[in-house]
Amino acid sequence: MVQINKLIDYSAQFLNVGAFRDYCPNGLQVEGRKEIQKVIAGVSASKALIEEAIKQDADLILVHHGYFWKNEEAVITGMKRERIRLLLAHNINLVAYHLPLDAHPDVGNNAMLAKQLGFTTQYTCAEQNIMHVGACELQRLDVLGNRIELALARKPLVIGNPNQNISKVAWCTGGAQGYFSEAIKQGVDAFVTGEISEQMVDMAHESGVAFISAGHYATEKYGVAALAKHWEAQFNLSINLFYTDNPV
Repeated sequence: MVQINKLIDYSAQFLNVGAFRDYCPNGLQVEGRKEIQKVIAGVSASKALIEEAIKQDADLILVHHGYFWKNEEAVITGMKRERIRLLLAHNINLVAYHLPLDAHPDVGNNAMLAKQLGFTTQYTCAEQNIMHVGACELQRLDVLGNRIELALARKPLVIGNPNQNISKVAWCTGGAQGYFSEAIKQGVDAFVTGEISEQMVDMAHESGVAFISAGHYATEKYGVAALAKHWEAQFNLSINLFYTDNPV
């Protein structure tokens, strides 16, 4: 068991939260019980995740996608009201880490995706050094696509020549398709992220750099799991993971 303030202070230092300019608050977003023993972790703070936390009598929900985003309307109504009502009614803490959890070299989404796919990080770049560039075992693009499908249990959208050889890759989990231009500048063979925008198809064909959209949710399942496991070891907490069926 650990005090919520101690857990949040520790995590702020561990994830180097203060170093990031983000679109949402990182750390404690909705306050609940002071003492934490049981944690449930998931990608996004949906009503389904909150209801599962209530069912498990969890003290804290850990997510990558929480609430209070920069460009959202500053009111608590509708779905947001219902989610927050449930949290408050059951005295459950909501804790979210966004960019700091993407970037962490050990438990971050990018680091954990590399482990899942067999990539080796050589350096980071792009805004706030969020994108990873590195090596993978030499293989054709179609083979890499199949490997990603098996690892993430989701068929990726692969844009490029299936017979193209891939050995140098860039990757950034989630909605990082905007970094594709930077990936091309890095001289990679393929770029892996969660989502794709329309213009990326022509960019991939014209540049010769393959674009792989492997799912926003699917590429970001591993950071919260790794951080939760770190908490488990550090504070002797009870940890459960909960994922929803999200095709995006």
